[in-house]
Amino acid sequence: FFFFFFFFFPTFLPSQFSRTLPLTGIPLAATVAFSLSDLSRCSHSLTLDLAAMATSAFGTTTATSNYRNGGAANARNLPKNSSVKSKTGVRKSAPGSLGGGGAASSSSKDDAGVPGRVRVAVRLRPRNAEEMVADADFADCVELQPELKRLKLRKNNWDSDTYEFDEVLTEFASQKRVYEVVAKPVVESVLDGYNGTVMAYGQTGTGKTYTVGQLGDEDMAARGIMVRAMEDILAGVSLESDSISVSYMQLYMETIQDLLDPTNDNISIVEDHKTGDVSLPGATQVEIRDHHSFLEILKLGEDHRFAANTKLNTESSRSHAILMVNLRRSVKGKDSAVSSENSSSLQTVKSLKPSVVRKAKLVVVDLAGSERIHKSGSEGHTLEEAKSINLSLSALGKCINALAENSPHIPVRDSKLTRLLRDSFGGTARTSLVITVGPSPRHRGETASTIMFGQRAMKVENMLKLKEEFDYKSLSRRLDIQLDKLIAEHERQQKIFEDEIERLTAEAERQLSDAERNYVQALEKERSKYQKEYLESIKKLEEKWTMNQRKSVNDEKSKVAPIEENPEMKKLLEKETAHRKAVEEEVWTLKTQLAESRRSEALQSSEIVKLRKMLDDEAHQKEKLEMEIGKLQSHLLQLSVEADETRRQLDSGGSEEVLSGLDSLLHQSRQPQSDNSETGDKESVAKLFEQVGLHKILSLLEAEDADVRIHAVKVVANLAAEEANQEKIVEAGGLTSLLKLLISSEDETIHRVAAGAIANLAMSETNQELIMAQGGVRLLSNTASSAEDPQTLRMVAGAIANLCGNDKLQMKLRGEGGIKALLGMVRCRHPDVLSQVARGIANFAKCESRASAQGVKAGRSLLIEDGALPWIVQNANNEAASVRRHIELALCHLAQHEANARDMINGGAVWEMVRISRDCPREDIRSLAHRTLTSSHSFQAEMRRLG
Repeated sequence: FFFFFFFFFPTFLPSQFSRTLPLTGIPLAATVAFSLSDLSRCSHSLTLDLAAMATSAFGTTTATSNYRNGGAANARNLPKNSSVKSKTGVRKSAPGSLGGGGAASSSSKDDAGVPGRVRVAVRLRPRNAEEMVADADFADCVELQPELKRLKLRKNNWDSDTYEFDEVLTEFASQKRVYEVVAKPVVESVLDGYNGTVMAYGQTGTGKTYTVGQLGDEDMAARGIMVRAMEDILAGVSLESDSISVSYMQLYMETIQDLLDPTNDNISIVEDHKTGDVSLPGATQVEIRDHHSFLEILKLGEDHRFAANTKLNTESSRSHAILMVNLRRSVKGKDSAVSSENSSSLQTVKSLKPSVVRKAKLVVVDLAGSERIHKSGSEGHTLEEAKSINLSLSALGKCINALAENSPHIPVRDSKLTRLLRDSFGGTARTSLVITVGPSPRHRGETASTIMFGQRAMKVENMLKLKEEFDYKSLSRRLDIQLDKLIAEHERQQKIFEDEIERLTAEAERQLSDAERNYVQALEKERSKYQKEYLESIKKLEEKWTMNQRKSVNDEKSKVAPIEENPEMKKLLEKETAHRKAVEEEVWTLKTQLAESRRSEALQSSEIVKLRKMLDDEAHQKEKLEMEIGKLQSHLLQLSVEADETRRQLDSGGSEEVLSGLDSLLHQSRQPQSDNSETGDKESVAKLFEQVGLHKILSLLEAEDADVRIHAVKVVANLAAEEANQEKIVEAGGLTSLLKLLISSEDETIHRVAAGAIANLAMSETNQELIMAQGGVRLLSNTASSAEDPQTLRMVAGAIANLCGNDKLQMKLRGEGGIKALLGMVRCRHPDVLSQVARGIANFAKCESRASAQGVKAGRSLLIEDGALPWIVQNANNEAASVRRHIELALCHLAQHEANARDMINGGAVWEMVRISRDCPREDIRSLAHRTLTSSHSFQAEMRRLG
């Protein structure tokens, strides 16, 4: 009655009770709430309403409540954008939607950045089957109040601590709800050009991997944050102008390993000292064009991720998974209107302006779960993994503590995890953290630690920055295209111009020829006309002369002389006419010869210029040849002197002295040095080459004396064992000489030592290609077919095994009989020979598996086609550990390709795979066999058929 009276009539309450109760100093609202909660747990919601009403009736209470994150008891009545004073005096924004609040609008382009607090959400996992049985008589250690965004952690049945978060997700929250409140705001910021990070933290077995990395193959509603984030990114970009690339890694035992390429198992971190950005240039980046390819990448990464079975979780992740999505977007600017008279010039200027590109990076981190050793039961290698996980999480917690307390020193270099997340906490990225907890009271300590981690993370402030830059590369490409177009247009116009010139020239030549033809015709007509007139005049004169002659005959018959002169006159006229024709023809001929002489003179001038140039070139070439001849003569003289000296040494028993000198120097180079062995080896090798010379050593390989050849090939083999000497031996022609020995010599010792030297040289990828190019595999195969000594076969098998590890040479190796040569050497049955054969088969199977995973190779394995599978299955449980290890690894690699499944089932390899997955002493091979069996539908069907 007292309570309800003063509750509804607060004006009658004395002034000393208006704020707190006497003696205790506890806020009246909290006292009322505490009393009601003791009466009954079922009246919890009524208690909250009464507490809120009491708070509004009695006024604002003092900041002495037990809310651990600094929230006041009357937080529900504060304005949405108000702030709450915490115990430590740090002010934080009031809880809002995850990803909102302190972060500025995504359209802000201030280079200094805008503040944005780390947003934290808590998710409760429902009880599993074990907890339902073990904790059936106990209440959950946590109680969620999602409408108030609060979580209560029970100390005991009557006391609990209350914490506030940005979002509280119950065990019934869907995956879609979790994504929308945790990751979707970060993804939207990434699409706007900001870096973003989404991270899951919590005890092992509380659902971090389910929240972040669930693929949703069987149930689309169960898709995790990674899959849904990529769906939104693909929906928000244009693949024609934008690009998306993905890297998927794991941090395992403080080494960064590529989940898309397991051979890349030690990726280094590169930091930009100017900007502070962290990058992994050694990681595989795959460009994403559709959602299906992204799912395939996630499946491939999950297959390569390390996991183990512990008491707390049957599929406990033993590494931190890190998905990096790099987004590059082109921003289209607003074009201003241009006037019609200046439109062309302004359009050209606008085309030269580089477009703006926004580069953003989304990092999704699935942290491995923290665990206590006595609860998880980890031992052996699993214990070492747990130590590494706890150390990295401890380093992350130290960094967040330092950031929350504004410490001047942030220990980011204590772990590679903190270096990778340098931009996520206290950097320029928008960060959302989801912490996962379990309801079991047995793990209250781990739950409390997870909650306090989230509370400290909420105090971290990031400074968001927009990642924009000018796309000068696309501008360069656009200018190159425009330049190519202009050049093509210029060439087209020039071609048109040249065609027009040719047409005009042809037209002018045609008109000129027509004019010349018309001139000749007119000239011929004039000449004919004049000739005709001339003949007519001659005829008239003759007629007139004849008439006069007759008249003179009649008048003066006595005059005989004129009569005799008439024939002479006629002859003179005929002679004059012929002479005139000859003169005209000669004039025409002279004109033609003059034109011909002028053309010939021009041609002769050009020929003279060419001949002079050729003479100059030949003189210059002659000088160069004379210089080269001089150099060759001096070099030949030097070689002659050296040859004479070598011949004198050999004639006086010098070969033995040279070889003994080689042995002594080689023995010195092979002896270990106490202080600096590497420097001593290099000095000894340099001394060996200086005193004897590699060319002289190689020349002894062709000596007629068999003992000299054996001694020389041993020296070359010992030198080839040192990596520093291999390049010099190959450059000096030593590899070719060793291969020739396999053909020319029939001595078993020379074959053995030469094969060993070739095996040492075949450890280099460059030398492997040279060996294949010179027919080395064929020569080694022939040597193996004729050899019976186990050591010779071991050396030959070792050389071919080294060649089997080269992806580029597999087809050629098989075509030249390399695989069949390996299988033929098992006739020896010597353990050392079988070990090298098994190593070569394992290398070949590993290269095939890698090529199949990359999509380069399809179809059955070449090993199966060449009949290697029966021997592999027969020796899978060999007594020799070295043989068995390589055979088990080869079986696992062959089984990874689905095209080999049917042959392996028919050959009885399934039983061996099951044995390897259970009994193999090496954990990596055992885990690989288990993953291969569980991922192959054919093997699963066969195992079900066999029961």
